[in-house]
Amino acid sequence: MMGATGEALAFDDNVVLAAHNVAKSYGAVQALRGVNFEIQRGQVTTLFGENGAGKSTLMKILSGVVTPTSGSIILDGNRVTFSSSTDARDHGISIIHQELSLAPNLSVRDNIFMGRELRSATGVDFAEEARQASALMAELEEDINPMTLVEDLRLGQQQIVEIARALSVDSRILIMDEPTSALSATEVEVLFKVIRDLTSRGVSIVYISHHLEEALQITDHAVVLRDGAMTAAASRKDIDLQWIVRNMVGENFDLGRPPGGYDFGDVALSVDDVSVDDGRGHLVVDHLSLNVRAGEIVCIYGLMGAGRTELLEAVAGRVPIAGGTVVLEGRNIAQQSIAQRIGNGLVLVPEDRQRDGLVQTMSVGRNLSLASIGAFVRAFFLNRPMENVLIENSIAKVHIKTSGPEAAIGSLSGGNQQKVVIGKMLTTHPRVLLLDEPSRGIDVGAKAEVFRLLSERAKQGLAVVFSTSEVTECLSIAHRIVVMRRGRIAAQFGADVSKEKIMAASGESVAA
Repeated sequence: MMGATGEALAFDDNVVLAAHNVAKSYGAVQALRGVNFEIQRGQVTTLFGENGAGKSTLMKILSGVVTPTSGSIILDGNRVTFSSSTDARDHGISIIHQELSLAPNLSVRDNIFMGRELRSATGVDFAEEARQASALMAELEEDINPMTLVEDLRLGQQQIVEIARALSVDSRILIMDEPTSALSATEVEVLFKVIRDLTSRGVSIVYISHHLEEALQITDHAVVLRDGAMTAAASRKDIDLQWIVRNMVGENFDLGRPPGGYDFGDVALSVDDVSVDDGRGHLVVDHLSLNVRAGEIVCIYGLMGAGRTELLEAVAGRVPIAGGTVVLEGRNIAQQSIAQRIGNGLVLVPEDRQRDGLVQTMSVGRNLSLASIGAFVRAFFLNRPMENVLIENSIAKVHIKTSGPEAAIGSLSGGNQQKVVIGKMLTTHPRVLLLDEPSRGIDVGAKAEVFRLLSERAKQGLAVVFSTSEVTECLSIAHRIVVMRRGRIAAQFGADVSKEKIMAASGESVAA
């Protein structure tokens, strides 16, 4: 298989696809700077780097989504040029993008085969598509009916559908950009089994992940990008976590420590005997009670399905509670609307920033001011100067890296988009800040910045509650760790607890 030029070159038989001196510019912005990158046949090559390092740009070039400004792509020793992602797919290259690209109003079956429907003499063979979709779900050990609408699935299940769609193409090179960002530990194990099965059959995998320890379990070769250039490359036997972090960010640092030197204030949030029904008679939050004091940072840990998201969304008013009370600084807000809760000082940073946290058609500045827009309206007129001051202050305080307030929100890296969502909620001057998986899809540097920001606000009296499925995050800035299991609190620990105790309380295997 050859692309537009078809020029034969000398190459290593073990290298199936390579980028030679690839550069990509967007106007004055240099996204890639002469990158050399090789994908080994039947191996897992992991690409590490901070948000904005150029990882996704490089993968989009290799999968035909964008064209390089200069440099060449070599496939099986031949220089190729991909005119589109479909062209790359015809050459056996598929990609799972970081942000989900599913059609929520279509079924799982239709999403998997969208654009390449299976045909019979009488038209689309829907029965065969459903059979193959069921087989893919079985391979991924996920009990999902192929006719279920994607919008009815939780985020982790949607990620499974995205993976299934890529697997259904039967590619020989599969690029996985953050494939586990919404998966549970059990689902990650299943995916790793699938990856090892694919590589045993000669399929080459490019794996991108901000979960560094997790990625080390699956990688055969590692490459690090920084500021659009390759800074390091090595085999698995020659690398460890410190090697990755050092080459990614130039220093070895952790995610911080619980902020100290002050006393907690009064109880800011009291959740008393709260239950949440899934609509089918099953309690996903089961008579749970929890108090959080001003200045305290509480981490809620649990496996997928433990009820973490449902609890936070119920407290924020996004889903109704079946029983119990939610008290904010002495006032029962259980029957208030989301807007009323925000006005009274309780806000939520949702898990899915793309769908629930940002308006993609708005600029960075308009996204930042959206939650507090009422403060700038006088007699039906918007006070633009006042709004602009708030936007500029928010960009500075939350350390958002952007070309300016008018920049498109989609031009920001995942970490900076997350900071926009957090900044938007902080402009409302909350007393309680809830965050559902605040580090999902962001790198170790951006994660440290987000946690540093939360620590600073806690010192100023903000009550912070964040959920996570990464046990290492529990041991960073949290004063208290609450472990949920099957909708209930299974255990509570102080900041000095071990990783093993947290995992054991959640029902997770310590060896996982």
